[in-house]
Amino acid sequence: MNKAPQDVATDPRIEPPHAGDPAPDARAMWRFAIPSLVGVLTFLTPIKVAGNWTIVMGFLSDWTTAAMGGAMVFVVLGLLWISALGSALVRMIRPGWADPGTLGARLFMVSTLWLVLRGAGAIMGTMTVLRVGPEVFWHASTGATVMNDLAVKLLPLFLFAGFLMPFLTDYGLMEFCGTVLKRVFRFLFGLPGRSAVDVLASWLASAPVGVLVTIQQYTSGYYTKREAAVIATNFSIVSVPFAFIVANTVGLGHRFLAFYAAVVVTGLTVAIIMPRIPPLSRITDEHRDGVVPRLDAEPTGSLFVQAVTLAARRAVRAPSLGTQVRIGIGYILDIWIGLVPAVIVVGGLGLMLAEFTPVLGWLTAPLVPVLELLGMAEATTAAPALIAGFLDMFLPALLVANVDAEPTRYAIGVVSVTQLIYMSEVGILLLRCEIPLKFHHLIAVFLLRTAISLPLVLLFARLVL
Repeated sequence: MNKAPQDVATDPRIEPPHAGDPAPDARAMWRFAIPSLVGVLTFLTPIKVAGNWTIVMGFLSDWTTAAMGGAMVFVVLGLLWISALGSALVRMIRPGWADPGTLGARLFMVSTLWLVLRGAGAIMGTMTVLRVGPEVFWHASTGATVMNDLAVKLLPLFLFAGFLMPFLTDYGLMEFCGTVLKRVFRFLFGLPGRSAVDVLASWLASAPVGVLVTIQQYTSGYYTKREAAVIATNFSIVSVPFAFIVANTVGLGHRFLAFYAAVVVTGLTVAIIMPRIPPLSRITDEHRDGVVPRLDAEPTGSLFVQAVTLAARRAVRAPSLGTQVRIGIGYILDIWIGLVPAVIVVGGLGLMLAEFTPVLGWLTAPLVPVLELLGMAEATTAAPALIAGFLDMFLPALLVANVDAEPTRYAIGVVSVTQLIYMSEVGILLLRCEIPLKFHHLIAVFLLRTAISLPLVLLFARLVL
Protein backbone atom coordinates (compact mmCIF):
# COMPACT_ATOMS: atom_id res chain seq x y z
CA MET A 1 0.00 0.00 0.00
CA ASN A 2 1.21 3.53 -0.60
CA LYS A 3 0.66 4.38 3.05
CA ALA A 4 -0.63 2.39 5.93
CA PRO A 5 -4.42 2.34 6.07
CA GLN A 6 -3.96 3.36 9.67
CA ASP A 7 -1.15 5.87 9.36
CA VAL A 8 0.16 8.79 11.33
CA ALA A 9 -2.37 11.17 9.83
CA THR A 10 -5.42 9.12 10.78
CA ASP A 11 -4.37 7.06 13.79
CA PRO A 12 -4.65 8.87 17.13
CA ARG A 13 -1.62 8.34 19.31
CA ILE A 14 -2.38 5.62 21.82
CA GLU A 15 0.32 5.28 24.40
CA PRO A 16 1.05 1.82 25.82
CA PRO A 17 -0.17 1.16 29.37
CA HIS A 18 2.22 1.36 32.27
CA ALA A 19 2.55 -0.91 35.24
CA GLY A 20 1.69 1.97 37.56
CA ASP A 21 -1.71 2.62 35.96
CA PRO A 22 -4.67 2.17 38.30
CA ALA A 23 -6.56 -1.12 38.23
CA PRO A 24 -9.33 -1.07 35.63
CA ASP A 25 -12.84 -0.37 36.89
CA ALA A 26 -16.13 -2.02 35.88
CA ARG A 27 -16.62 0.34 32.94
CA ALA A 28 -13.21 -0.59 31.56
CA MET A 29 -14.00 -4.29 31.97
CA TRP A 30 -17.25 -3.96 30.04
CA ARG A 31 -15.51 -1.86 27.37
CA PHE A 32 -13.13 -4.79 26.90
CA ALA A 33 -15.66 -7.60 27.20
CA ILE A 34 -18.49 -6.47 24.90
CA PRO A 35 -16.55 -5.37 21.77
CA SER A 36 -14.15 -8.32 22.13
CA LEU A 37 -17.09 -10.69 22.36
CA VAL A 38 -18.43 -9.16 19.15
CA GLY A 39 -15.02 -9.73 17.53
CA VAL A 40 -14.89 -13.37 18.69
CA LEU A 41 -18.45 -14.07 17.54
CA THR A 42 -17.82 -12.37 14.20
CA PHE A 43 -14.41 -13.76 13.25
CA LEU A 44 -13.62 -16.77 15.40
CA THR A 45 -16.87 -18.62 16.09
CA PRO A 46 -17.93 -21.34 13.63
CA ILE A 47 -21.64 -21.40 12.78
CA LYS A 48 -23.63 -23.82 10.67
CA VAL A 49 -25.65 -22.34 7.82
CA ALA A 50 -27.62 -24.55 5.42
CA GLY A 51 -25.62 -27.56 6.55
CA ASN A 52 -22.22 -25.93 6.01
CA TRP A 53 -19.82 -24.55 8.61
CA THR A 54 -18.74 -20.93 8.29
CA ILE A 55 -18.32 -17.82 10.45
CA VAL A 56 -20.51 -14.75 10.84
CA MET A 57 -18.30 -12.59 8.65
CA GLY A 58 -18.19 -15.33 6.03
CA PHE A 59 -21.98 -15.58 6.17
CA LEU A 60 -22.35 -11.82 5.75
CA SER A 61 -19.93 -11.86 2.84
CA ASP A 62 -21.68 -14.79 1.13
CA TRP A 63 -25.11 -13.27 1.75
CA THR A 64 -24.03 -9.97 0.20
CA THR A 65 -22.55 -11.74 -2.81
CA ALA A 66 -25.74 -13.76 -3.29
CA ALA A 67 -27.97 -10.71 -2.81
CA MET A 68 -26.04 -8.72 -5.41
CA GLY A 69 -26.10 -11.63 -7.83
CA GLY A 70 -24.81 -10.86 -11.30
CA ALA A 71 -24.50 -7.17 -10.45
CA MET A 72 -21.45 -7.83 -8.27
CA VAL A 73 -19.18 -8.48 -11.24
CA PHE A 74 -20.09 -5.02 -12.60
CA VAL A 75 -19.22 -3.49 -9.23
CA VAL A 76 -15.80 -5.14 -9.55
CA LEU A 77 -15.48 -3.82 -13.11
CA GLY A 78 -16.40 -0.31 -11.96
CA LEU A 79 -13.74 -0.40 -9.24
CA LEU A 80 -11.16 -1.59 -11.76
CA TRP A 81 -11.82 1.41 -13.99
CA ILE A 82 -11.94 3.84 -11.05
CA SER A 83 -8.56 2.50 -9.99
CA ALA A 84 -7.06 2.77 -13.48
CA LEU A 85 -8.53 6.13 -14.51
CA GLY A 86 -8.01 7.71 -11.08
CA SER A 87 -4.34 6.70 -11.09
CA ALA A 88 -3.86 7.99 -14.64
CA LEU A 89 -5.56 11.29 -13.77
CA VAL A 90 -3.39 11.82 -10.72
CA ARG A 91 -0.28 11.01 -12.75
CA MET A 92 -1.19 13.52 -15.48
CA ILE A 93 -2.66 16.56 -13.71
CA ARG A 94 -2.19 16.08 -9.94
CA PRO A 95 -5.62 17.41 -8.82
CA GLY A 96 -6.00 19.07 -5.43
CA TRP A 97 -7.90 16.11 -3.96
CA ALA A 98 -4.74 14.04 -4.43
CA ASP A 99 -2.32 16.35 -2.62
CA PRO A 100 0.31 14.53 -0.51
CA GLY A 101 -1.13 13.26 2.74
CA THR A 102 -4.70 13.02 1.46
CA LEU A 103 -6.80 9.91 0.94
CA GLY A 104 -6.75 10.56 -2.79
CA ALA A 105 -2.96 10.46 -2.85
CA ARG A 106 -2.91 7.27 -0.81
CA LEU A 107 -5.30 5.56 -3.19
CA PHE A 108 -4.15 6.82 -6.59
CA MET A 109 -0.57 8.11 -6.40
CA VAL A 110 1.27 4.95 -7.50
CA SER A 111 4.45 3.96 -9.28
CA THR A 112 4.56 3.33 -13.04
CA LEU A 113 4.50 -0.43 -12.48
CA TRP A 114 1.31 -0.25 -10.44
CA LEU A 115 -0.22 2.20 -12.92
CA VAL A 116 0.33 -0.34 -15.71
CA LEU A 117 -1.00 -3.12 -13.49
CA ARG A 118 -4.18 -1.18 -12.75
CA GLY A 119 -4.71 -0.41 -16.43
CA ALA A 120 -4.19 -4.04 -17.35
CA GLY A 121 -6.66 -5.09 -14.64
CA ALA A 122 -9.36 -2.80 -16.08
CA ILE A 123 -8.77 -4.08 -19.61
CA MET A 124 -8.72 -7.74 -18.60
CA GLY A 125 -11.84 -7.28 -16.47
CA THR A 126 -13.68 -5.68 -19.38
CA MET A 127 -12.64 -8.47 -21.75
CA THR A 128 -13.93 -11.04 -19.27
CA VAL A 129 -17.27 -9.39 -18.58
CA LEU A 130 -17.98 -8.62 -22.26
CA ARG A 131 -16.32 -11.83 -23.52
CA VAL A 132 -14.32 -9.97 -26.15
CA GLY A 133 -10.79 -10.49 -27.38
CA PRO A 134 -8.82 -13.75 -27.27
CA GLU A 135 -10.74 -16.47 -25.44
CA VAL A 136 -7.72 -17.29 -23.30
CA PHE A 137 -8.37 -14.07 -21.35
CA TRP A 138 -12.05 -14.70 -20.56
CA HIS A 139 -12.21 -18.49 -20.62
CA ALA A 140 -14.13 -20.19 -17.78
CA SER A 141 -10.88 -21.52 -16.30
CA THR A 142 -8.95 -18.22 -16.51
CA GLY A 143 -10.46 -14.72 -16.47
CA ALA A 144 -13.96 -15.88 -15.60
CA THR A 145 -12.64 -17.81 -12.60
CA VAL A 146 -10.76 -14.79 -11.28
CA MET A 147 -13.62 -12.33 -11.82
CA ASN A 148 -16.61 -14.49 -10.90
CA ASP A 149 -15.16 -16.77 -8.23
CA LEU A 150 -12.45 -14.69 -6.59
CA ALA A 151 -12.88 -10.93 -7.05
CA VAL A 152 -16.63 -10.87 -6.35
CA LYS A 153 -15.98 -12.65 -3.04
CA LEU A 154 -13.10 -10.39 -2.02
CA LEU A 155 -15.15 -7.18 -2.15
CA PRO A 156 -17.71 -8.01 0.56
CA LEU A 157 -15.08 -9.90 2.56
CA PHE A 158 -12.91 -6.81 2.90
CA LEU A 159 -15.94 -4.56 3.34
CA PHE A 160 -17.01 -6.34 6.51
CA ALA A 161 -13.43 -7.00 7.64
CA GLY A 162 -12.61 -3.30 7.43
CA PHE A 163 -15.44 -2.29 9.75
CA LEU A 164 -15.49 -5.29 12.09
CA MET A 165 -11.76 -5.92 12.53
CA PRO A 166 -11.32 -3.23 15.24
CA PHE A 167 -13.49 -5.33 17.56
CA LEU A 168 -10.84 -8.00 17.21
CA THR A 169 -7.78 -5.78 17.52
CA ASP A 170 -8.52 -2.56 19.39
CA TYR A 171 -10.50 -3.43 22.51
CA GLY A 172 -8.12 -5.67 24.41
CA LEU A 173 -8.57 -9.11 22.88
CA MET A 174 -5.05 -9.03 21.43
CA GLU A 175 -3.63 -8.12 24.84
CA PHE A 176 -5.63 -10.87 26.54
CA CYS A 177 -4.58 -13.62 24.12
CA GLY A 178 -1.07 -12.27 23.95
CA THR A 179 -0.60 -12.50 27.69
CA VAL A 180 -2.15 -15.94 28.07
CA LEU A 181 -0.19 -17.44 25.17
CA LYS A 182 2.98 -15.38 25.26
CA ARG A 183 5.19 -18.10 26.72
CA VAL A 184 4.03 -20.77 24.25
CA PHE A 185 4.31 -18.56 21.17
CA ARG A 186 7.63 -17.08 22.25
CA PHE A 187 9.10 -20.54 22.89
CA LEU A 188 7.81 -22.26 19.75
CA PHE A 189 7.84 -19.48 17.17
CA GLY A 190 9.80 -16.59 18.69
CA LEU A 191 6.65 -14.44 18.48
CA PRO A 192 4.59 -12.34 20.89
CA GLY A 193 1.48 -14.05 22.22
CA ARG A 194 -0.87 -11.50 20.64
CA SER A 195 -0.06 -13.12 17.28
CA ALA A 196 -2.39 -15.96 18.32
CA VAL A 197 -5.30 -13.73 17.26
CA ASP A 198 -3.76 -13.28 13.80
CA VAL A 199 -3.53 -17.06 13.56
CA LEU A 200 -7.13 -17.62 14.60
CA ALA A 201 -8.36 -14.88 12.27
CA SER A 202 -6.71 -16.67 9.33
CA TRP A 203 -7.70 -20.20 10.25
CA LEU A 204 -11.33 -19.41 11.04
CA ALA A 205 -11.92 -16.40 8.80
CA SER A 206 -9.55 -16.16 5.81
CA ALA A 207 -5.90 -15.67 5.00
CA PRO A 208 -6.34 -12.03 3.83
CA VAL A 209 -8.13 -11.17 7.07
CA GLY A 210 -5.25 -12.64 9.08
CA VAL A 211 -2.75 -10.66 7.01
CA LEU A 212 -4.77 -7.46 7.53
CA VAL A 213 -4.71 -8.03 11.29
CA THR A 214 -0.93 -8.49 11.13
CA ILE A 215 -0.46 -5.36 9.01
CA GLN A 216 -2.56 -3.33 11.42
CA GLN A 217 -0.59 -4.55 14.41
CA TYR A 218 2.74 -3.91 12.65
CA THR A 219 1.86 -0.37 11.56
CA SER A 220 0.59 0.34 15.09
CA GLY A 221 3.97 -0.60 16.57
CA TYR A 222 3.16 -3.94 18.23
CA TYR A 223 5.29 -6.15 15.95
CA THR A 224 8.85 -5.78 14.72
CA LYS A 225 9.69 -6.22 11.05
CA ARG A 226 10.82 -9.80 11.62
CA GLU A 227 7.78 -10.70 13.73
CA ALA A 228 5.34 -9.29 11.18
CA ALA A 229 7.10 -11.10 8.32
CA VAL A 230 7.12 -14.40 10.22
CA ILE A 231 3.44 -14.15 11.17
CA ALA A 232 2.30 -13.16 7.68
CA THR A 233 4.23 -15.95 5.93
CA ASN A 234 3.64 -18.76 8.40
CA PHE A 235 0.13 -18.36 9.77
CA SER A 236 -1.90 -16.81 6.94
CA ILE A 237 -3.57 -20.09 6.14
CA VAL A 238 -6.88 -20.38 4.34
CA SER A 239 -9.95 -20.83 6.52
CA VAL A 240 -11.32 -24.18 7.61
CA PRO A 241 -14.31 -23.91 5.24
CA PHE A 242 -12.00 -23.20 2.29
CA ALA A 243 -9.74 -26.08 3.29
CA PHE A 244 -12.84 -28.26 3.12
CA ILE A 245 -13.47 -26.99 -0.42
CA VAL A 246 -9.93 -28.02 -1.38
CA ALA A 247 -10.44 -31.44 0.17
CA ASN A 248 -13.66 -31.87 -1.80
CA THR A 249 -11.97 -30.75 -5.01
CA VAL A 250 -9.32 -33.47 -4.68
CA GLY A 251 -12.01 -36.02 -3.81
CA LEU A 252 -11.19 -36.31 -0.11
CA GLY A 253 -14.12 -34.59 1.55
CA HIS A 254 -14.99 -37.90 3.22
CA ARG A 255 -11.51 -37.91 4.82
CA PHE A 256 -11.51 -34.28 5.90
CA LEU A 257 -10.45 -34.96 9.50
CA ALA A 258 -7.36 -36.81 8.27
CA PHE A 259 -6.81 -34.09 5.67
CA TYR A 260 -7.02 -31.20 8.13
CA ALA A 261 -5.01 -33.01 10.81
CA ALA A 262 -2.12 -33.11 8.32
CA VAL A 263 -2.64 -29.40 7.58
CA VAL A 264 -2.45 -28.48 11.28
CA VAL A 265 0.53 -30.66 12.19
CA THR A 266 2.48 -29.80 9.05
CA GLY A 267 1.68 -26.10 9.33
CA LEU A 268 2.82 -25.90 12.95
CA THR A 269 5.99 -27.87 12.22
CA VAL A 270 6.94 -25.58 9.35
CA ALA A 271 6.12 -22.52 11.47
CA ILE A 272 8.61 -23.68 14.09
CA ILE A 273 11.37 -24.12 11.49
CA MET A 274 10.91 -21.17 9.13
CA PRO A 275 11.60 -18.29 11.59
CA ARG A 276 14.94 -19.88 12.43
CA ILE A 277 16.31 -20.05 8.87
CA PRO A 278 16.90 -17.47 6.10
CA PRO A 279 15.34 -15.41 4.67
CA LEU A 280 13.05 -14.73 7.65
CA SER A 281 15.81 -15.05 10.25
CA ARG A 282 17.76 -12.27 8.49
CA ILE A 283 15.01 -9.65 8.68
CA THR A 284 15.87 -7.07 11.31
CA ASP A 285 14.14 -7.34 14.67
CA GLU A 286 13.25 -3.66 14.86
CA HIS A 287 10.04 -1.71 14.58
CA ARG A 288 8.82 0.16 11.52
CA ASP A 289 10.61 3.46 10.96
CA GLY A 290 8.81 6.37 12.58
CA VAL A 291 6.55 4.21 14.75
CA VAL A 292 6.73 4.28 18.53
CA PRO A 293 7.04 0.66 19.76
CA ARG A 294 4.05 -0.39 21.82
CA LEU A 295 5.01 -2.87 24.48
CA ASP A 296 2.49 -4.34 26.86
CA ALA A 297 3.12 -3.62 30.53
CA GLU A 298 3.67 -6.38 33.07
CA PRO A 299 1.12 -6.10 35.88
CA THR A 300 1.42 -8.40 38.84
CA GLY A 301 -0.75 -11.40 39.67
CA SER A 302 -1.59 -14.64 37.87
CA LEU A 303 -1.29 -14.87 34.11
CA PHE A 304 -5.08 -14.62 33.74
CA VAL A 305 -5.27 -11.53 35.97
CA GLN A 306 -2.47 -9.94 33.97
CA ALA A 307 -4.33 -10.72 30.75
CA VAL A 308 -7.62 -9.18 31.91
CA THR A 309 -5.88 -6.12 33.35
CA LEU A 310 -3.94 -5.35 30.19
CA ALA A 311 -6.99 -5.99 28.02
CA ALA A 312 -9.17 -3.59 30.01
CA ARG A 313 -6.49 -0.89 29.94
CA ARG A 314 -6.21 -1.23 26.17
CA ALA A 315 -9.99 -1.02 25.76
CA VAL A 316 -10.10 2.31 27.62
CA ARG A 317 -7.54 3.71 25.19
CA ALA A 318 -9.37 2.49 22.05
CA PRO A 319 -10.26 5.16 19.47
CA SER A 320 -13.83 6.42 19.29
CA LEU A 321 -16.35 4.65 17.09
CA GLY A 322 -16.27 7.52 14.60
CA THR A 323 -12.50 7.24 14.29
CA GLN A 324 -12.77 3.48 13.88
CA VAL A 325 -15.24 3.94 11.03
CA ARG A 326 -12.96 6.47 9.32
CA ILE A 327 -9.97 4.16 9.60
CA GLY A 328 -12.08 1.25 8.37
CA ILE A 329 -13.08 3.17 5.26
CA GLY A 330 -9.40 3.78 4.56
CA TYR A 331 -8.67 0.05 4.81
CA ILE A 332 -11.57 -0.88 2.54
CA LEU A 333 -10.77 1.63 -0.19
CA ASP A 334 -7.08 0.79 -0.06
CA ILE A 335 -7.86 -2.87 -0.70
CA TRP A 336 -10.60 -2.31 -3.28
CA ILE A 337 -8.66 0.25 -5.31
CA GLY A 338 -5.18 -1.21 -4.87
CA LEU A 339 -5.51 -4.96 -4.45
CA VAL A 340 -8.36 -6.03 -6.72
CA PRO A 341 -6.68 -4.98 -10.02
CA ALA A 342 -3.55 -6.89 -9.05
CA VAL A 343 -5.64 -9.96 -8.21
CA ILE A 344 -7.27 -9.82 -11.64
CA VAL A 345 -3.97 -9.51 -13.50
CA VAL A 346 -1.79 -11.89 -11.50
CA GLY A 347 -4.51 -14.47 -10.96
CA GLY A 348 -5.66 -14.35 -14.57
CA LEU A 349 -2.18 -14.62 -16.07
CA GLY A 350 -1.30 -17.39 -13.63
CA LEU A 351 -4.31 -19.43 -14.67
CA MET A 352 -3.50 -18.86 -18.35
CA LEU A 353 0.03 -20.06 -17.74
CA ALA A 354 -1.17 -23.20 -15.98
CA GLU A 355 -4.07 -24.06 -18.27
CA PHE A 356 -2.87 -23.09 -21.74
CA THR A 357 0.93 -23.42 -21.78
CA PRO A 358 3.45 -26.19 -21.01
CA VAL A 359 5.65 -23.80 -19.03
CA LEU A 360 4.89 -25.31 -15.62
CA GLY A 361 5.66 -28.76 -16.99
CA TRP A 362 9.02 -27.59 -18.26
CA LEU A 363 9.92 -25.83 -15.01
CA THR A 364 9.02 -28.82 -12.86
CA ALA A 365 10.50 -31.58 -15.03
CA PRO A 366 13.51 -31.95 -12.64
CA LEU A 367 11.06 -32.55 -9.78
CA VAL A 368 9.52 -35.63 -11.35
CA PRO A 369 12.33 -38.08 -10.46
CA VAL A 370 12.45 -36.62 -6.94
CA LEU A 371 8.73 -37.22 -6.45
CA GLU A 372 9.06 -40.72 -7.88
CA LEU A 373 11.89 -41.39 -5.43
CA LEU A 374 9.58 -40.28 -2.60
CA GLY A 375 7.02 -42.78 -3.84
CA MET A 376 4.46 -40.38 -5.29
CA ALA A 377 2.33 -41.89 -8.04
CA GLU A 378 1.62 -39.93 -11.24
CA ALA A 379 4.54 -37.62 -10.47
CA THR A 380 4.43 -36.02 -13.93
CA THR A 381 1.01 -34.52 -13.13
CA ALA A 382 1.83 -33.78 -9.49
CA ALA A 383 5.04 -31.81 -10.16
CA PRO A 384 3.41 -28.83 -11.95
CA ALA A 385 0.70 -28.77 -9.27
CA LEU A 386 3.32 -28.24 -6.55
CA ILE A 387 4.61 -25.06 -8.21
CA ALA A 388 1.22 -23.81 -9.42
CA GLY A 389 0.29 -22.99 -5.83
CA PHE A 390 2.55 -19.94 -6.01
CA LEU A 391 0.21 -18.45 -8.59
CA ASP A 392 -3.09 -19.37 -6.96
CA MET A 393 -3.87 -21.57 -3.97
CA PHE A 394 -6.71 -23.38 -5.73
CA LEU A 395 -4.71 -24.30 -8.85
CA PRO A 396 -2.97 -27.41 -7.43
CA ALA A 397 -6.29 -28.99 -6.43
CA LEU A 398 -7.71 -28.33 -9.89
CA LEU A 399 -4.64 -29.81 -11.61
CA VAL A 400 -4.75 -33.12 -9.68
CA ALA A 401 -8.53 -33.47 -9.33
CA ASN A 402 -8.58 -36.28 -11.91
CA VAL A 403 -5.49 -38.14 -10.68
CA ASP A 404 -6.36 -41.75 -9.82
CA ALA A 405 -3.86 -42.16 -6.96
CA GLU A 406 -5.56 -41.02 -3.74
CA PRO A 407 -2.26 -40.48 -1.84
CA THR A 408 -1.10 -38.10 -4.58
CA ARG A 409 -4.33 -36.09 -4.42
CA TYR A 410 -4.09 -36.08 -0.62
CA ALA A 411 -0.47 -34.87 -0.63
CA ILE A 412 -0.99 -32.13 -3.22
CA GLY A 413 -4.17 -30.93 -1.52
CA VAL A 414 -2.57 -30.66 1.92
CA VAL A 415 0.64 -29.09 0.61
CA SER A 416 -1.33 -26.49 -1.37
CA VAL A 417 -3.02 -25.36 1.86
CA THR A 418 0.25 -25.20 3.82
CA GLN A 419 2.29 -23.39 1.13
CA LEU A 420 0.46 -20.15 2.09
CA ILE A 421 2.20 -17.82 -0.39
CA TYR A 422 -0.03 -17.52 -3.45
CA MET A 423 0.28 -14.41 -5.57
CA SER A 424 -3.35 -14.06 -6.67
CA GLU A 425 -4.34 -12.87 -3.19
CA VAL A 426 -1.99 -13.11 -0.19
CA GLY A 427 1.20 -12.52 -2.19
CA ILE A 428 -0.09 -9.30 -3.76
CA LEU A 429 -1.37 -8.12 -0.38
CA LEU A 430 2.04 -8.70 1.21
CA LEU A 431 3.89 -6.89 -1.58
CA ARG A 432 1.57 -3.88 -1.28
CA CYS A 433 1.76 -3.53 2.48
CA GLU A 434 4.39 -2.04 4.79
CA ILE A 435 5.83 -5.35 6.02
CA PRO A 436 9.37 -5.52 4.53
CA LEU A 437 8.86 -8.56 2.28
CA LYS A 438 10.11 -8.44 -1.31
CA PHE A 439 9.19 -10.71 -4.21
CA HIS A 440 12.35 -12.79 -3.82
CA HIS A 441 11.51 -13.32 -0.15
CA LEU A 442 8.11 -14.71 -1.12
CA ILE A 443 9.63 -17.08 -3.68
CA ALA A 444 12.16 -18.36 -1.14
CA VAL A 445 9.53 -18.82 1.57
CA PHE A 446 7.22 -20.65 -0.83
CA LEU A 447 9.94 -23.06 -1.99
CA LEU A 448 11.17 -23.73 1.55
CA ARG A 449 7.66 -24.34 2.85
CA THR A 450 7.02 -26.74 -0.02
CA ALA A 451 10.28 -28.63 0.53
CA ILE A 452 9.66 -29.01 4.27
CA SER A 453 5.95 -29.83 3.97
CA LEU A 454 6.04 -32.45 1.23
CA PRO A 455 7.92 -35.25 3.07
CA LEU A 456 5.77 -34.73 6.17
CA VAL A 457 2.55 -34.89 4.16
CA LEU A 458 3.66 -37.98 2.25
CA LEU A 459 4.35 -39.64 5.60
CA PHE A 460 0.83 -38.70 6.72
CA ALA A 461 -0.57 -40.16 3.50
CA ARG A 462 1.07 -43.51 4.19
CA LEU A 463 -0.26 -43.54 7.76
CA VAL A 464 -3.87 -42.53 7.19
CA LEU A 465 -4.80 -43.74 3.70
